[in-house]
Amino acid sequence: MSTRWYPLYQRGNPQLRVFLPNFWMKLVRPTPKQLPNIVNFECSMEMTKYDIKNYLEKIYNVPVVDVRTKIAMGKFRKDIGKGYVVKEDDKKIAFVTLPKNMSFEFPNIFEKVEDQDDENMKSLDDAKKSFKSYIDRNKNRSDVPSWFSI
Repeated sequence: MSTRWYPLYQRGNPQLRVFLPNFWMKLVRPTPKQLPNIVNFECSMEMTKYDIKNYLEKIYNVPVVDVRTKIAMGKFRKDIGKGYVVKEDDKKIAFVTLPKNMSFEFPNIFEKVEDQDDENMKSLDDAKKSFKSYIDRNKNRSDVPSWFSI
């Protein structure tokens, strides 16, 4: 499946050779709400359903029940500078179905941590105090630029 040409003979230990796939996959958050055992991927246009299934099972050890793919056409837009029409690249989207007992949820990376919140408030208060002292020092010096301070 690889489009790379590997040499027939290479000096050295053949166990140390690493063959990487040409394919790429990107996990995408689905726009409509889906079942918890369906995961969306944006993948390389050259990948087939069987490539996607093998990629996930062999590399990431994820059991896959079914794979459905669709090609989403890229959007047409008018170029801002020149004014001519530009078409974005097409995308292949894969809908991967996991077994019924498995589910996938996107992690909440924006959850607040209480320790960090306290530290952030403390640094914000320090910044406010230093700015207030700067304003008080230069209150009567309207003719001097702000970058020139004592």
